[in-house]
Amino acid sequence: MQELWASGWLVNGVIAITLLEAAALLMYRRLSGKGIASRDWALNLVSGLCLLMAVRAAVMMAAWPTIAAWLSAAGLVHGADMVSRWRRQG
Repeated sequence: MQELWASGWLVNGVIAITLLEAAALLMYRRLSGKGIASRDWALNLVSGLCLLMAVRAAVMMAAWPTIAAWLSAAGLVHGADMVSRWRRQG
């Protein structure tokens, strides 16, 4: 069982589901004109994907700079998301 976990299959599945969710949100908005605008969720989704990539890198025993890079990317994108939301409010 540990080999299955170490292969990253679970994290890969979550990444795939997240990408399918993004595609469904985009398609629904494009076809119906309803739903959430991509500017309201895209940065949040990218930040989450970066966190998932950090978990995947850790599970796959990647070197620490790779994990740190993914975590840094997640933090930067999250910061950009917060700035974007703050500017839209005020």
